[in-house]
Amino acid sequence: MKKKVFGRKLSRSRPAREALFASLVRAMIVNGRIETTRAKAKAIQGDLEKMMTLAKKGGVLPYRKVLAFLDNDKKVTSTLFQSTSKAFSERSSGYTRLISLPRRVGDNAQMVRIEWTEKIEVPKEAEKKPKVKTEPKKVKKITKTDKKSV
Repeated sequence: MKKKVFGRKLSRSRPAREALFASLVRAMIVNGRIETTRAKAKAIQGDLEKMMTLAKKGGVLPYRKVLAFLDNDKKVTSTLFQSTSKAFSERSSGYTRLISLPRRVGDNAQMVRIEWTEKIEVPKEAEKKPKVKTEPKKVKKITKTDKKSV
């Protein structure tokens, strides 16, 4: 009997599963689309729909609920509330879609791309400053004459 079984376990413990779902949702919000297995995509699709509905409501309580689900990632939460939710102002549901991809070569798993149904401008992070390459310190080579004087 399968009593009180809810959701997909994906062969993980509860904390590992929650962390996986939070990271997949975070990646979806940041990138606008992700490629993953069908089981993982279907597992997070409901969470994404709920988050978008909360983001459209706005306010403090929905913000805190989304923030708690995303492991207190304020940057991603603000992205969801500010830019992503504006694209879905006319829509009441159906924020995501699954597009089938070829099976994965290694284990033949069914792969999908999950993406937003509307075009969303993903804000680019501020351009990073190019790292200044420092020249390596010159090492003085010790010669035979130097060894004798030491």
